[in-house]
Amino acid sequence: MDTQYITLEQWRTLVTVVDTGGYAQAAEVLHKSQSSVTYAVQKIESLLGVKAFEIQGRKAILTPTGQFLHRRARALLDEAASLERAAKRLSAGWEAEIRIAAEIIFPSWLLLACFDKLGEESPHTRIEYVESVLGGTMEALLTGQVDLAIANQVPPGFLGLPLMQLRFIPVASPDHALHRLDRELTLEDLRRHRHLVVRESGSRRDTRVASLEAPQRWTVSHTATSIEAVKLGFGFAWFPEEKIRDELRNGSLKPLPLRDGAERFTHLYLVLADPDSAGPGTRRLAEIIRYAVAHECMRFSDQQRGRDAEPAGDMSEDARTD
Repeated sequence: MDTQYITLEQWRTLVTVVDTGGYAQAAEVLHKSQSSVTYAVQKIESLLGVKAFEIQGRKAILTPTGQFLHRRARALLDEAASLERAAKRLSAGWEAEIRIAAEIIFPSWLLLACFDKLGEESPHTRIEYVESVLGGTMEALLTGQVDLAIANQVPPGFLGLPLMQLRFIPVASPDHALHRLDRELTLEDLRRHRHLVVRESGSRRDTRVASLEAPQRWTVSHTATSIEAVKLGFGFAWFPEEKIRDELRNGSLKPLPLRDGAERFTHLYLVLADPDSAGPGTRRLAEIIRYAVAHECMRFSDQQRGRDAEPAGDMSEDARTD
């Protein structure tokens, strides 16, 4: 006797009915007739001998069994999609497109150089680069929007490789009132002035993002906007030292002399969204990023050691002059 199985398309129909809120809406999304959508759901119920929906008033509500089926069907569809992506990548060699999300605090110039390096090896691989903030990076990984991410934390169920540590410092325009105090500053001093912060990019934004609880605060969507606002004297902000190196060098931004807590540190991690199905292009890009970051960190350390040694050299020269 032939055994009838529920198809992926039928499971997809059930999930779409739940996600869109009704049969008519699901039919529109799936480009099917409403009767065919209804039949697919009824076929699932018939084959399993269960009721996925019950009528309450004029609405169809998921039964406890329906809720279970919806959860498992979604997981099944995600797994099937992951399998298809992996198969396509294996059959086509290098991926046609690589999607990467990176915390906006990561040096963009370094990441662009990594993209260019990959382009030399695989010129036809497209790159989609999402500049994200905090929860936005996590969300991109958890929802399968990207193949690779540079995040400030590793989501549960993922593996992350420690990439680098960034140093944050508080800065303001040289003409800002905080600099005119001409003394070491306290957090209470900062609370009397406007704080510039960058908005978290995830759809479920955490309004408790780490920032000074100042009565005056502007929230913007991009670090570049925040930097410009601080340069114009509209407030102060904490920035990764790497992001404002030109502004520090030309004097348009000046570190605030905090008595305590004059620096903060954030760790960044390199995370593959799905190591098992990651294509050769994604793995190669991850390798390029790891090498580039390690090289730059080593170069920066050498420069710091060189600066630390300079005063001793100057002193010896002065002594010889005397």
